[in-house]
Amino acid sequence: MIRVFIGYDSRESVAMHVLSHSIHKRASQPVSITPIMLSQLQGVFNREKHPLQSTEFSFSRFLTPYLCDYQGWAIFMDCDMLVEDDINELWEMRDERFAVQVVKHNHVPEEDRKFLNQPQTKYEKKNWSSVILFNNAKCQALTPDYVNTASGLELHQFKWLKSDDDIGEIPERWNHLVDYNPPIDNAANLHFTKGGPYFEEYRDCPYADLWRAELADMTSAG
Repeated sequence: MIRVFIGYDSRESVAMHVLSHSIHKRASQPVSITPIMLSQLQGVFNREKHPLQSTEFSFSRFLTPYLCDYQGWAIFMDCDMLVEDDINELWEMRDERFAVQVVKHNHVPEEDRKFLNQPQTKYEKKNWSSVILFNNAKCQALTPDYVNTASGLELHQFKWLKSDDDIGEIPERWNHLVDYNPPIDNAANLHFTKGGPYFEEYRDCPYADLWRAELADMTSAG
């Protein structure tokens, strides 16, 4: 069973559901998808919202290993994505040498604001944590207490690991940053990190036609 956890933001509910549909439709193996919703983490996640926090799951994503009882593997994904290939291909990249595996972007956005006028923060390893292959047994530092109290940089820069040698790499096509990375023909996972086509301001962003086609397919019947 491929375990996928998706960050849930109440302002982007449609994005999470379309992403889920895109994963299931193309998967060649059984997939279990769990949205990480703050309303379902009462008593576990009690961190106050930070002024620079742009989504509801900015920090709760790091509870993925805890939610798996620190066993096996899991994939975390931001909700503002669209999978265009078999998620099993990503799952097969699991490498026991590493605690996590990510796309190691060199992402330095120029703008100061993004969707819904949210702050666009700039820091080393930005967007590395938007798709994570978690080797849960090697991520036991991510206790609820730590996730509730560690700084944003400590979490998103993986400072809870012993060293950067614990961070493996996956191909860029599995976290293609729309409007930042040069367009490619074989993107396996489109990441609308600046803003997705479900927001009026970004309705004509690159790959918007693919997202709307997925939405139409998800809601079709008969």
